[in-house]
Amino acid sequence: MTVQSTAARGAERFAGRTARAEGLARRPLVFGALVAFFALYYYRPEDFIRVLAHIPMARIAGVVAFVALLGGMMGARVKVPTAVKMLWLLLVQMTICIPFALWPGGAFHTVFDKYAKGVVVAMLISMVVVTTRELRKLLWIQASAVALVTFFSIALSHYNQGGRLSGIQESILSNPNDLAINIAISFPLALAFMLHARGLKKGLWALALGFMGLGVVLTASRSGLLAMIIVILVCVWEYGIKGRRRHLVVITIVVAVLGLGVALSSAHYRARVESIFLGNVEGSGDNGSLGARKELLKKSVMTALTHPLFGVGPGCFPLVDEGWKVAHNAYSELAAESGLLGLVLFLMAIGAAFKNITLIRKSHQYEDDPEFKLFTQALWAGLAAYVAGSFFASTEYNLYPYFVIGYTCALVRITSQPLPELAQGSRPQILSKATYDGILKPQTVRPR
Repeated sequence: MTVQSTAARGAERFAGRTARAEGLARRPLVFGALVAFFALYYYRPEDFIRVLAHIPMARIAGVVAFVALLGGMMGARVKVPTAVKMLWLLLVQMTICIPFALWPGGAFHTVFDKYAKGVVVAMLISMVVVTTRELRKLLWIQASAVALVTFFSIALSHYNQGGRLSGIQESILSNPNDLAINIAISFPLALAFMLHARGLKKGLWALALGFMGLGVVLTASRSGLLAMIIVILVCVWEYGIKGRRRHLVVITIVVAVLGLGVALSSAHYRARVESIFLGNVEGSGDNGSLGARKELLKKSVMTALTHPLFGVGPGCFPLVDEGWKVAHNAYSELAAESGLLGLVLFLMAIGAAFKNITLIRKSHQYEDDPEFKLFTQALWAGLAAYVAGSFFASTEYNLYPYFVIGYTCALVRITSQPLPELAQGSRPQILSKATYDGILKPQTVRPR
């Protein structure tokens, strides 16, 4: 009698919290504004319709979504995921660093016009997305936009003065290195859509994957290449070996061999790859880049050690170098600009995202929903690619790493929602105290 009443009270509390959480997260205005932000951010219609450049549509959509989210949180007991908490604490740390910066005005701009956007978007994704269908929509926008930009950039031969492929857009994907690492992060998402699709859609996604792989080669980005290698290894393991898709392993090996042959047939690209280890190889266009980056890495580490509390200010490391060059390493640059605590908080946020993946793998939905499982594996591969690529690029003020962190939080929130068949009472539930960041998770038990 006592056990039953306790279970009933627990069920009522869970239902109440779930209702409040869904009341918050399912507000059409909030999710609709988030979708609009993603579409505007990735597709950037203002790059092609110039009159739209005078209207900050993406910023407006983001502000509307965030304000609506804050309004919905009033009176609702919804806790913020650990990863997002770390990002907010990093924002506080960066704000504290502003008065001590070499250039306070520049630091203020970096914190509130760049980094803060990532925190807001990560929080929106983590708290608004509560179904696989909603997550699929955001992931589709990202993967399709990166694939289309890559395709048209190749088709239009959009190369920079150094002969490297650059995005046809004017912002996030215009730089060859940013384009390459975005391709690496989005590649497993496109692969997940291809594996889940049928007919013509499967063919289109397969074609997109081919252009994305070619795009990484044409960018001649060494950081993008390393990130892509990590992605391919993780995807082969997760989708091919663990997923028992032997044909995918074979296809990957064949395509990798052919792609490697095509890449190495280019003297310029071969020289770029060799320059990763040998420096200024003739024909690589390195121009002493490897040696310069080593010096920048040493300088950023020394700067972090000599300014351990507040750094030199967010975005101010180029002033230390006196050549207006970034450190080309997100971790050492963040430590140099925001202090050692800033680096610790950033690593804790990434660590929490990996922990999210671990928790998701233990859920019933991961085992029972093939599409949900594909997305989980794709985000694990994308997160690993970002961690590897950011060792060779300054990415800490871009939004895309915080998108990935937000996605992992959304996955956990999705698993915390009651399954439809459970809601209809087909199986009894006992609710446990083992929760993810305060969100009670139902634990299914079989009737005796």
